[in-house]
Amino acid sequence: MAVEVRKKEGESGNSLLFSFTKRVKRSGILREMRRRKFHTRATSRVKRKLTAIHRDAKKKELERQKKLGLV
Repeated sequence: MAVEVRKKEGESGNSLLFSFTKRVKRSGILREMRRRKFHTRATSRVKRKLTAIHRDAKKKELERQKKLGLV
């Protein structure tokens, strides 16, 4: 998906740059790039369950330590 802008006769470099950035924004390239940048692979169901169990155990341990006055 390439964006091409041609310089018109008498057009300055600044206005050419402005029209290029405007075209890039309209084409949706930046939006797609940002979406792909933060894309994470889906974790398996087993791994999600294990991390949830680990999180829950950590939370319970922290609550126990707070009750005992250790934290």
